[in-house]
Amino acid sequence: MDFKHLTVDEPSAGVVRCVMANPPTHTLVAGEVEELETFANDLDRRDDVRVVVFTGGGEGVFIRHYEVGELAASAARNQAQAEQSADDRAAMLRNRPIGSRVPQTAEPGLHRFNRLGLQLQDAQFVTVAAINGNAAGGGLEFALGCDFRLMADGDFRIGLPETGVGIIPGAGGTQRVARLLGVAKALDLVLRGTLLAPREALALGLLHAVYPPLEFADRALAFAVELAARSPIALAAAKRAIYQGVETDLRSGLAIEQAQFARCMASGDAAGALRAAMDGRRWRWRGR
Repeated sequence: MDFKHLTVDEPSAGVVRCVMANPPTHTLVAGEVEELETFANDLDRRDDVRVVVFTGGGEGVFIRHYEVGELAASAARNQAQAEQSADDRAAMLRNRPIGSRVPQTAEPGLHRFNRLGLQLQDAQFVTVAAINGNAAGGGLEFALGCDFRLMADGDFRIGLPETGVGIIPGAGGTQRVARLLGVAKALDLVLRGTLLAPREALALGLLHAVYPPLEFADRALAFAVELAARSPIALAAAKRAIYQGVETDLRSGLAIEQAQFARCMASGDAAGALRAAMDGRRWRWRGR
């Protein structure tokens, strides 16, 4: 499928690379999120994809941030709708029969950007955000939806500065940072809108690795290739056990892990690889 904002290639067996670009600003827009969702749906239908690497197409930019113009237009619409809803509700309260029950406002569903993050989290393949430059706001939130975050070293910044423009992270930033770093660090990062240098983000635990800029593309690809060499069934099972288990208590988490372990043990790959290990042989993964 042809995309406006995405360029896709397969540089190694089991590895798919997606370059995201929205020149000249390289901000994230609604159309790009829609394309990313379509791209993820396409990969979900394949059984030969083990690792997907997302990187930015701009020089020194991963995703600069979500497009402010779209947010401003959305804010204006929301304000007008809120004012109209308040007027309508006031009129309803004035005219309702005495003793009647006041209807509750329905909660909105998750928007597309949040659905995309959950889709990547639930995917059978492993996702790597190869952050080749600046990534603020929605750029970091997209990276947080990936399993791994690698970043190029240099004069780049990464963070969630939304409180500086009167909003908060709206695509998982508050929730994923709190789960990843803990509440205290999340409060500091989000409320103060701190933008971190790559090494600062690594020390905080926001990133998995930082590579020299001239080596970054090769090192990020090598990281993906190494992952793709492991059992696809085990990678998917481990993802599921970690993500589902962290949302519950230990006993329930152990049950989730046990179920995923049993899934692995029932596969031909596990039986073959265990026998091969005993014989000192290498096993070629079949994904079943």
